[in-house]
Amino acid sequence: MKHQHIYDAQGRQLCCIREEKVYRHSHEHAAGGESALKMFLPAIISLLLLILGVTIDGFIQSGRFAGWMRTALYAAAYIPVGLPVVKEMIESIAKGDTFSEFMLMTVASAGAFAIGEYPEGVAVMLFYSVGEVCQTMAVRRAESNISALLDQRPDEVTVMEDGQPHTVKAESVNIGNIIRLRAGEKLALDGELMSESASFNTSALTGESIPATKRCGETVLAGMLNLNTVVLIRVTAAYSDSKLSRILDMVQNAAAQKAPTELFIRKFAKIYTPTVVALATAIALLPYFFLSDYQFSTWLYRALIFLVISCPCALVISIPLGYFGGIGAASRNGILVRGSNFLDILAKVQNVVMDKTGTLTEGVFKVQEAVFNPEFDKNRILQMVNALESNSTHPVATAIHDFVGKTDPDIHPENAEELAGYGLRATVEGKELLAGNFRLMEKFGIACEPDTGNSVCTVIAIAYDKKFAGYLKISDSIRQESKKAVDRLKQLKVKPAMLSGDKSAVVDYVARQLGISTAFGDLLPEDKVFKIKEIKARGETVAFVGDGVNDAPVVALSDVGIAMGGLGSDATVETADVVIQDDRPDKIPLAINIGKQTVRIVRQNIMLAFAVKGIVLALGAGGMATMWEAVFSDVGVALLAILNAVRIQKKKFY
Repeated sequence: MKHQHIYDAQGRQLCCIREEKVYRHSHEHAAGGESALKMFLPAIISLLLLILGVTIDGFIQSGRFAGWMRTALYAAAYIPVGLPVVKEMIESIAKGDTFSEFMLMTVASAGAFAIGEYPEGVAVMLFYSVGEVCQTMAVRRAESNISALLDQRPDEVTVMEDGQPHTVKAESVNIGNIIRLRAGEKLALDGELMSESASFNTSALTGESIPATKRCGETVLAGMLNLNTVVLIRVTAAYSDSKLSRILDMVQNAAAQKAPTELFIRKFAKIYTPTVVALATAIALLPYFFLSDYQFSTWLYRALIFLVISCPCALVISIPLGYFGGIGAASRNGILVRGSNFLDILAKVQNVVMDKTGTLTEGVFKVQEAVFNPEFDKNRILQMVNALESNSTHPVATAIHDFVGKTDPDIHPENAEELAGYGLRATVEGKELLAGNFRLMEKFGIACEPDTGNSVCTVIAIAYDKKFAGYLKISDSIRQESKKAVDRLKQLKVKPAMLSGDKSAVVDYVARQLGISTAFGDLLPEDKVFKIKEIKARGETVAFVGDGVNDAPVVALSDVGIAMGGLGSDATVETADVVIQDDRPDKIPLAINIGKQTVRIVRQNIMLAFAVKGIVLALGAGGMATMWEAVFSDVGVALLAILNAVRIQKKKFY
């Protein structure tokens, strides 16, 4: 099994990344609580001893400071920074990874000691360790946004039993249990608010700190912070099935999904490192056959310089760090990216195809008009439709429930089923009830010719006992961020488009309001799939943004699927590669911009590392660079690359 390890300066492993899963170790020193002073302490001790040795060598020049005393002092300077690296080299070799950066540093420093260049041997490990500490601090900074999210889920809750509160483990709570949430407490499970109203901080889920007011019967999610009053909540999902639990699983496994650049660098390092070792060996030995004044110590020194400069730390560390920082920056803005490979795809997106309802519109419908044939009892039919729609999570169902009111307990729809792209069907009082679009009427041979073609409202047709009963006009409003999202996509040279199952008149109206030139309505799920295939057939990269269960197939087909995670269905969120937690469409161009900036920084690091190392490698092989210059150039490139990668975490993308 292949692993990628991230270590701190003392050689302790911060995290181990396998292809399938990320394991975060809970070592007390790696958890982020270790102070900077403690992290730098081994390097400080080594530096002080090195300065002492160099001072005696260069200025005091005591005759007593020779032989074993000099060796012992420099060995003491070497041990704090060198021993952890040597240990990691041995462990890497035991695991089959012979040619690692640990081996390069160990060989280079040991070789310097072998030819009597003690100060330079210590310096190799000292500056390498300083670079590792800086790398560790950068990794921690990149993890900070994600680790904050991982701490949002409480372990215990207060369950009400016979009016008495009992504290229990959150995992043991069952669906239907009533839990009490006091002001200042975080919710551990998804549920339905039973109290009249409450205000919640939703920043753990959305990245937005603006309080959200919830009323009785509305959904509240794990991770929300109760702000103002004691409330009761009925649990609607198990602890492991909450939306926050799925988010945490996504975040914890995101690092396992590698971008092509990362995979290339990992493969490159496997070839690059043994190649440099072979070249260093050639530099040390081949001149013997061509030079009459060959001195082994001189050419070995040049070979050691070559080894130090060739250490691939800048690439191996800064590239994953750049992508990890991009994932962290996205999560800070309420955007969850399943892996760095999707940041790469976002950076290349040429088309963004969006669903209408719940994506570009609020998804909050209101019934504007109810038109029924006189032969039907309007109120009775509405009660039947209300009972049928009570099984649906679609926003239209909520609008009908708000319009009709309480569900009649005497009406029991049987054999209810949802027909994707059409509507709902059930048997009520022994007769067939249909509620959906007019394609549903055609599908079941219901004759109807209502004059609703030019209406910019969504129309729900209703049939009972094989006869057309009437229809409801339902309107939705455009999100205030949608126009900004479309304009920003155009600025990024990305083509926006809209696909919807809603009637074409409604789709065209919304498209005109937003400035979208490519829009199609009256589409079934398979029609949306066909449209995406058309775009991909042109060789263009496409992202699809949706929120409904009907969108899951097309989300999976697109190059990168983006789900609206707040109102979005579980199926779409599970299928998506990117989840926008607060349903704001202006986060779509933000996600693309984060991808572009991340890839730009990664490419800068690659060019910087190759350019500087190529120049200094040539100078080292030609004898024009010393070990000191090699150490400074290697560590300098690594630090510059790390600092450049960290920029993604502080960058403002709006």
